[in-house]
Amino acid sequence: MKWGNRLRNLARTLGEVIYGMTVYEMVREVKKERKNLEDLFCLAVFGDLLGIPILPPYYSLRIFPYLIPSLPVWKYQMLREKDFTELFDHEIG
Repeated sequence: MKWGNRLRNLARTLGEVIYGMTVYEMVREVKKERKNLEDLFCLAVFGDLLGIPILPPYYSLRIFPYLIPSLPVWKYQMLREKDFTELFDHEIG
């Protein structure tokens, strides 16, 4: 039992290290790009909540039930002050 658990932990740790060395950055960039596209979509649909009317209200109301859960978080993220250093998320070097 003891050796089996150690071997499993070692295999899991090795898998996490290999994942971190190979695809972690790609996954992080894809998630960031997905968030940016979702923000852009919400801006196009619900821009009138921020004072930017882009689509007619009819289409916004048709999509509204699907986006209700993420609306408060999106509105906060769009209206919060952004720092200049947030533009440079990558490490240099």
